[in-house]
Amino acid sequence: MATARHPRPPELAGLSLEQIAEKFVARFRDRKADWAAFEDAKIEGYRRAQHRFIGAGGSGKHGDASVIPPRAFTLSIMYVEPGQGNAAHTHEVEEIFFVLKGHLTAFIQDESGKRIDIKLGPWECIACPPGVIHGYINEGLEPVYFQVMLGKARPETMGYADDQLYQRRSAHLRADGQS
Repeated sequence: MATARHPRPPELAGLSLEQIAEKFVARFRDRKADWAAFEDAKIEGYRRAQHRFIGAGGSGKHGDASVIPPRAFTLSIMYVEPGQGNAAHTHEVEEIFFVLKGHLTAFIQDESGKRIDIKLGPWECIACPPGVIHGYINEGLEPVYFQVMLGKARPETMGYADDQLYQRRSAHLRADGQS
């Protein structure tokens, strides 16, 4: 006989193993590529697709019933074609990029514009601390798949370093039902 050494959270206390498995398993084949997950993804050079697995991811979008409910972090898989990336931004929590397939150039930069590029290949990652401007671009010839994790169940929408993109943030939040 097995003994659980920690109690289940109240919302799971009465669930069967089948119900838990149904709620907490997400398969790639069931993910929908969200090409509009981010405000900057509407701009050439920043086009990419997010496949949400746990929580809302960096977009701030919530409410997709096929996504595993978040507790302490979010997890998504990003698909980025050659020449595409994302706009420089910050988060209030740590963000991790973990490359699964392909090669990604991640970057960190400061407010003066100084930038350091970090080349990442399969099974390599970068942890971007809160408040540090960062982003990425696929400078290779093949698409990149990489995992993105944010260190909070419901992170705020990314804070774009570019003023014009940051001002468009409120329209993105309204379109998603956040205010």
